[in-house]
Amino acid sequence: MTFAFIFPGQGSQAPGMGKSLYDAFGASREVFQEIDDALGEKLSRLIFEGPADELTLTANAQPALMAVSMAAMRALDREFGVSTSKAGFVAGHSLGEYSALAAAGALSVSDAARLLRTRGNAMQAAVPVGEGAMAALIGKVDVALAEEIAAKGAEAGPCVVANDNNIGNVVISGSKAGIDAALAYAKEKGARAIALNVSAPFHSPLMQPAADAMAEALAGASIAPLVAPLVANVTARPVQEPATIRKLLVEQVTGRVRWRESIEWMATEGGVARFVEVGAGKQLSGMVKRNAPDAETVALNEPADLEAFAKTV
Repeated sequence: MTFAFIFPGQGSQAPGMGKSLYDAFGASREVFQEIDDALGEKLSRLIFEGPADELTLTANAQPALMAVSMAAMRALDREFGVSTSKAGFVAGHSLGEYSALAAAGALSVSDAARLLRTRGNAMQAAVPVGEGAMAALIGKVDVALAEEIAAKGAEAGPCVVANDNNIGNVVISGSKAGIDAALAYAKEKGARAIALNVSAPFHSPLMQPAADAMAEALAGASIAPLVAPLVANVTARPVQEPATIRKLLVEQVTGRVRWRESIEWMATEGGVARFVEVGAGKQLSGMVKRNAPDAETVALNEPADLEAFAKTV
């Protein structure tokens, strides 16, 4: 049975995540230590103890979520003999793409941590607080309706579809004026919309300064050949060439996260029958069930999850 490892993005973080992995496996402890060393601070303490508001800051949440995903992946490999090379594909939601690349051997854990710290800081700094916004369109909303709503909002200010997660969960992003206009139009169209409590308008053209910063950071990063193809956010198709990956990671900062299309492609063209979510929470598993109802989902959060999954591979 072909399976794919998938890695969560922002919103899945919670204080205490990964602590059971740290306690159970030396391989997991190594990962947290490597990330602490790479960043020159005890990010692991913040991950395990909080406070939640500090952990949720973009510059902390991004490397923290990667840390938990990689703590699970290294233990899965070292303790149970299941390596990423056994997967048909890897994919990650937004920052999760860096976790996927680290899992596939393209980025070292240390480099991924430093890149995500740079990415988080750059995304936060790109737009003054209060000038950007994001909103989720939920219910009977597909990407076509979301694009129509975003286009209406764009008459007042930048507004685009940022995350196409699944039908009934499409996120728009842009200027506060653009999002406010989009929300008014969504109400006219009978679509439910919820303003999101985020610190910046991610995956919108307003993130261009952050994309420029990541282009510079990635230019100096070493990207090794992958042991499993990455299904990229911005194309929803597999990619393996380091030069292409570098380019797509820059585009991803301002581009749409095509998660629905990524899952649909893997489940149909890619022949993936099982999606294995690695790290904090189970948000992606819920999205998979809506995009590929016949696929099996597994979430690897705790030591027992790793052991149970390893017996089935």
